[in-house]
Amino acid sequence: MGIIIVLGIIVLLVIWIVGMYNGLVRLRNQVKNGWSQIEVQLKRRHDLIPNLVETAKGYMKHERETLEEITKARNLAVNANSVAEHGKAEGKLNEALSKFLMVVENYPDLKASQNFLALQEELTTTENKVSFSRQFYNDQVLKFNTRIESVPTNIIAGMFNFKQAEFFEVEVAAEREVPKVKF
Repeated sequence: MGIIIVLGIIVLLVIWIVGMYNGLVRLRNQVKNGWSQIEVQLKRRHDLIPNLVETAKGYMKHERETLEEITKARNLAVNANSVAEHGKAEGKLNEALSKFLMVVENYPDLKASQNFLALQEELTTTENKVSFSRQFYNDQVLKFNTRIESVPTNIIAGMFNFKQAEFFEVEVAAEREVPKVKF
């Protein structure tokens, strides 16, 4: 009778451990899926930028530095490897795109170009998709990291070498600065 109770406890313990392990695997896979969604949208964004720059070249002959800056920032973003590198590179790309779009304001013919307007609209749509994908990914990272740190799952996570995932944070210098108001 005592052996049956001990075996029953061991079976319940094994089922409990397997359940926690499977929950961690599910969350880890959701994090991977979230990152894949971000990569899809970033690739789409990166593919649009050369078309946008090429369209603007004909109008912006005196803005070579701006066009080179956006191309350089895009190349850094395309070649980023880690989540942190992507965040840093995408921040630089956002800054270059903002500068580019401010310069475009000086070229009314370019702003009126149907091709440029279509590319700009597609870029805006893609930016929104990147934001939604980033939010989904970061939500999954939060759930996963919380589970890894919570008792008793942290014991299972440690036993099976589950590591915390990185949040995708885009660093943009302009977002970090407090706006100054002058009267």
